[in-house]
Amino acid sequence: MFVSLTGALAVIPGFALAQDQNGQTPAPPQENPQSPESPKPEKAPEEGKKEEKKDETANPAQAAADKTKEVTQQAAEATKKMGQAALIKARDWESGWLTGVYVEEGQTMTPLTRKQRIEIYREQTLTTPGAYMKRMFAAGIDQARGVPYQWDDGWDGYVERFASREGQFIAANSLAALGNAALKYEPRYDQCTCSGFWPRAKHAIMRNFLTYDESEVHLRPQWALYSGSFGGGLLSTAWKPHPRNAFAEGSRAMLGQAGYGALLNFFIEFSRDMNRKIGAKQKR
Repeated sequence: MFVSLTGALAVIPGFALAQDQNGQTPAPPQENPQSPESPKPEKAPEEGKKEEKKDETANPAQAAADKTKEVTQQAAEATKKMGQAALIKARDWESGWLTGVYVEEGQTMTPLTRKQRIEIYREQTLTTPGAYMKRMFAAGIDQARGVPYQWDDGWDGYVERFASREGQFIAANSLAALGNAALKYEPRYDQCTCSGFWPRAKHAIMRNFLTYDESEVHLRPQWALYSGSFGGGLLSTAWKPHPRNAFAEGSRAMLGQAGYGALLNFFIEFSRDMNRKIGAKQKR
């Protein structure tokens, strides 16, 4: 009996081994993919880019607002630059469109030819806006004073006063140009080579009464300038309401030249300084 039991125990392990060899071996236990200990798979570069792009376009209204803001800022900056350029160009008085022809500081003055005198006469009398603006200003003062009193106080009266001033100015400038050409005097203003406010202001006032002869060195009285002013005032009595005293009109015109001429010279003398103060580019 003991032998039979021992044989049975020997047969059972052999039978179990035979089953393991003939059957499929059980698979080893797999790790749980959702286990917290398992590392997460890395994202591909393409997937990351797609997700970023998706985040950016997640709010189309915000993207449109940002784009509109950017375009608006660019347009505002461009408009600002254009406005500044236009303003500086408009403030560049040194080009001569307002002040007329003059000799800038540092330029050498040489005797003028007949052709140059004709060109200067045109610019000082007919072809520059400044010539008409001065007459408009003078006509405005006449309008405010109500002289001549026979003319209307409205628009028609201003037109008459402007036409009177323009005719008197053309007559005076023509006579002065002829006189300066005959005497070979300098018709232009020259900026002072000195420094300091008072020396330059003195130069501006003095040059309204004195000018250079053909040497461009020696100063002479402004005979032609004031004779032309007197002649222009005298001729203006031909169209102004009567009664008019020709001598009185000529004398008033000479006094006007003394005042307006000094003021214009002063403006020309300090125009460059004024331009620098307000940011206009210095003319080379």
